[in-house]
Amino acid sequence: MMLAEALVLRADCQKRMAQLKVRLERCAKVQEGEDAPENAQELFTEFKSVINNLASLVKKINKTNSVTSFNDNKTLADALADRDAIALERDALEELIEYATIKFDRYARSEIKYISKINIADTQKAKDELSKKYRELDFKIQQRNYNVELVD
Repeated sequence: MMLAEALVLRADCQKRMAQLKVRLERCAKVQEGEDAPENAQELFTEFKSVINNLASLVKKINKTNSVTSFNDNKTLADALADRDAIALERDALEELIEYATIKFDRYARSEIKYISKINIADTQKAKDELSKKYRELDFKIQQRNYNVELVD
């Protein structure tokens, strides 16, 4: 199985777990005299099975990422960590821009006036550069995922 396929299966497991959790919650409490819409024990057994499948997949994915070369001096796990760091910085700049551009309406001259203390244009430019860097790295990671066999 290719790493990309395992990543799709992992996402499927996560979605399935969320669906089963909702169904279990519907069975947890009913009005007196009513029956649960489904057998909670069967649902929970299926839920545990999906958890076990997910855990197995995650272990294989993590092992594959840690032993797979991304380029001459990085593993795939290193590239993923770099991508996450870029995303954190980009998101922080996005929030900063959002906060600095919020307008506070003043109804009288005596009310406090807020001014931005950062250069919005420069910050936006830096955020855009990080977004580009993220996309480029993510694309390379996705390419690699389709060319790597999952390690058992």
